[in-house]
Amino acid sequence: MKLTRRQLAVALAPAAALAGAAAQPTADDDVELRAARDRAAANGKTLESQAVPMAAEPAFQFKA
Repeated sequence: MKLTRRQLAVALAPAAALAGAAAQPTADDDVELRAARDRAAANGKTLESQAVPMAAEPAFQFKA
C-alpha cells in the first residue's frame, strides 16, 4: 500500500492530537511535583544535619 505524505499526515493527525492532549499537565501532576520537591528539601535538611569528618572518603573513585 502506497501512501503520499499528505495521506500519511491525514492518517496520523488524530493520533498526534491525542498525544498533544495527553501531554498537558493536570492538577495531580502539580501535586506530585510539589510533593517530590518537598521530599527533596526534607532530604537535604536531613543530610545537612549529619556531621561528616573531613577524612571520610567517598564510596567511589574518579578515574580518567
